[in-house]
Formats: sequence, C-alpha cells, structure tokens
Amino acid sequence: MFNAIRGYPLRAFLICLVCLTFANLDHSLFAFVLTEISTEYGWSLVERGWFIALTFLVAAVIIMRAGVLADRIGRRPVLLTSMLTAPFFVAAMFWAPGTLSLLVLRTLGFSSAGAAAPISGTIVVEEVPARLRGLFTGILQVAYPLGWFAASLIVPVVYVAFGWRYVFFVGLVGLPFAWLVWRYLREPPAWHEAEAERKRSGGQAGVRALFTPDYRYRTLMLLLGQFLQVFAYGSTFLLTAYFRESRGWSAEDAIQMVGLSYGIGALGYVTAAVVGEFLMNRRDVIVLWCGLGSLAFAAMIWWAEGWNQTVFTYGAMTFFFYGATAVIFTFMAESFPAHLRATGVSFSGSVGVNLGIAAGPLALSYSIGWLGSWEAAYTACGVVPVALAAVAYLGLRRLPQPRD
Repeated sequence: MFNAIRGYPLRAFLICLVCLTFANLDHSLFAFVLTEISTEYGWSLVERGWFIALTFLVAAVIIMRAGVLADRIGRRPVLLTSMLTAPFFVAAMFWAPGTLSLLVLRTLGFSSAGAAAPISGTIVVEEVPARLRGLFTGILQVAYPLGWFAASLIVPVVYVAFGWRYVFFVGLVGLPFAWLVWRYLREPPAWHEAEAERKRSGGQAGVRALFTPDYRYRTLMLLLGQFLQVFAYGSTFLLTAYFRESRGWSAEDAIQMVGLSYGIGALGYVTAAVVGEFLMNRRDVIVLWCGLGSLAFAAMIWWAEGWNQTVFTYGAMTFFFYGATAVIFTFMAESFPAHLRATGVSFSGSVGVNLGIAAGPLALSYSIGWLGSWEAAYTACGVVPVALAAVAYLGLRRLPQPRD
C-alpha cells in the first residue's frame, strides 16, 4: 500500500489533510464561544438559531459555486483561495461591533473555509490509486475532528488568558500553510483530461448537468441522505451550549468534552474508511454507521450522567455518526464522472451539508421551547434524522469498488 501511494499521491493527500484540518479549526472557533457571543449581542435561543441558519444558507450557495468553479478553472486555485481568505475573515470577527457585521464576517469565513472540503476531497480521489481511494479519502475526513480537537487544546488557554474575542485570532495559525498548496500541489491529471474533453465536445460543467436523466435520481438521493445526516450534525453544533446551559458545566469543561469526543471520533473515521475499503461495500458501511450513531446519540442524551458516561456515549456517537462521513464522501465522489465530480460533490455534498447545518440548529432552537427540554429536542433533531439518513442511503444502489 505504501509503495502504491508514496511520492506525489502521498504528498497531495497530506497537503489536503492539512488544509481541511485548518478549515475545520477555523469553523470550530465560533461554536466554542457561541454562548459569549449570544450574551454580548443579546440573542435569544431562536435568534441564535436564525443567525446560524442564515450563515449556512448563504454559504451553501457560495460553496456550490466554488465547486462549479473548480471543475471549470481547476482544483488548485480554488483551494489556495480558500486557505488565503478564511483566516482573515475569521480573525476579523474580533472587531465585529454588532450582529450584522458579525453575520457578514461569519458567513464569508465559513464559506471560504467550507470550500476546502469538496475541493480537497476531489483532489485526493483523483490523485490516489483507485484501489486505495476509499481508504485515503476516508482518512482525509479525520481532518474534521482533528480541527475541532486541535482548537479545543488552544481555545481554553486563549479564552482564560485574554477573553473570548481573542479566540478568533487562533484562525490565523493556518495561514502560512497556504504556501504548501502554492508550492507543492499540482492540478490533477484527471482535471486536465476532463477539460480537454469539454473543449472537444463543447460541453460545460454546471449544476444543470446533474439533473439530466442519467444523474437526477442519484443527485437528489445523495442530497437527501447528506442533508438528514448533517441536519443532525448541525444540531450538535449547540452541544457546547447544551452542556453549559442545560447541564451547568463550565466553559472549559464543555469545550474539553467536545474536543475530546472529536478526538475519539477520529478513530471512527479511520475505521469506517478501512471497513468500507476492504470489508464491506461503502453504501452498507454508511447505513450501519448511521444506525449505530443514532443509538449512541440517544444514549448520550437520555442515559449518560457525569463526565465518564458522557465521554463514552459521546465518543461512540462521534465514532459512528460522524465517522460515516469518511465513507459518504468517497461514495459520493464515485457517483459522478470526473468532469462533474467537484460540481456533484459540492451540490449533493456541500449544499446538503450547509442546508443541514443551517436547519439543524434552527430547528433545535425552536424545538427546545416547543418540546420543553433539550433532551426531547435533541431526539427530534438529532437521533431521528440520523436514523432516517440510514434509510435514505439504502435507496441508493451499491457501487462496484475499484480494485486496480
């Protein structure tokens, strides 16, 4: 396996892993100080939910266009732009004087960071040998928990020493790594081949192509499955607030709990990638991981009491529920040809992700009041959607997995 990937494929994978890790570190900073932001600007639970929803709804459109652009002009320039711009927008939130300015900066910051996900994953799919792409694109998704885990180690120190606004400057640590993209990453040969074919045929990459008869069903079902899974994930965006506001934990304990559980969850990403590459069909792994993640989610909300039980159940939830993402991306990327890959992944994947993250926290914010407790709200907005995501992926056919 090492002989098959060493050299440039391994370099491309590691660069994309670094890029995606810093993108998720940037994203996590806002969540870790969400309670302080809400207090500073006087938001209610519902107002907080709408703020989060608006940022992700606008980001969904921007990231989708970034995917189309990556199919048209190349993966490398879009990824480089993401790495250069996201840290500045995140750091600029330090100076936001009010809700509107914070909304603009948060939206631009997340859009810039979020564009790294479909682009870096597409690069790994196209650079790693076909028989190993599932393993390495799966391992690439470890960047999600790694980014949150890394931030959880730094944020408490900065928070205690300087205050919550200074936490946004942590996003600048990833800025120098844009040099890696500029210096050592090439445009994948698959893109050059697809571009040459487009010029010969006069075709053009675009979202409209995803709704032709050949791709319409898979596009919509992938979008639905991604939306349901990430709707539940979006609700977990408020888990730091849940631990603080419902269970009465300190800011430091809540941040460390979320970070530790993401660290545990990284093992789920790797395990899902290995199982999906060598032991089971990728679609079946997604269904199994989502089903078990739903059960672990319910156990964390309704059964776990105290630190140890919460770590165990939260870790199990991230292992399975979050870990399914490692296989979902590969399954999605293999569902589209090279000339539509970044567009398809950005639409069915990133649009589904952003719509889900937008709707999840908003629905949870309303449900807390409607259902009378955080636990009931998390059941409706977290446990049930993960289970439904498993059903949605059952509606897609298994894809043959490359072995050459």
